[in-house]
Amino acid sequence: MKRISHAAVAPWITLFARLLLGGVLLVAGYLKTTNSAQAAASVRVYRLLPTGLANIFGYSLPWIEIGIALMLILGIWVRYSALAGGGLMLIFIIAIGQAWARKLAINCGCFGYGGVSADGKVHPGIYLAEMLRDLGLVLVAGYLYRFPRGKFGIDRIPEEISEG
Repeated sequence: MKRISHAAVAPWITLFARLLLGGVLLVAGYLKTTNSAQAAASVRVYRLLPTGLANIFGYSLPWIEIGIALMLILGIWVRYSALAGGGLMLIFIIAIGQAWARKLAINCGCFGYGGVSADGKVHPGIYLAEMLRDLGLVLVAGYLYRFPRGKFGIDRIPEEISEG
C-alpha cells in the first residue's frame, strides 16, 4: 500500500480548512447583518465592554467576520486571515466562558442562544458545546497559519505562474 505524504494532501486540507473557517465566519457575519441592532445587543449582554464600545463592536463585527471570511475563501493573505479568524474565535471562547462562569443567560448572536435552551433556562452544556466548536475552529485556524498554501487560493497564483 502506497503511503500518502502530508505534502501531497496539505494543499487540499488547506482548501477544506479555508472553506470551513471562512464559511462559518461568512454565515455568522451575514446572519448578524440582517439585524444589526440585535447584533449590537448581543455584544452588550456579555457585559464585558462599556455600552458605547460594545455597540461599536457589535455593529462592526459582522463586517469584520465577512471580510475575514472572503479573504479565507478566496485564499488572500491566508496566514493573516487565519490569525484574525482564530483570534476572533478565541475572543468568543473567552466571552462565552466568562458568561458561563457568571451564569449569564446570553444570546450569542449567531448560531444559537448561548447557554439558554428552548425552555429559557441556562444550561452549561450549551456553553460547553459552543466553546468546543470555537476551539475546533481555533485549531483549524492554527493549521491554516502553519500551512497557508492551498488549492485554488489567490496567494498561490504567482507561485503557480512561475512553476508553469
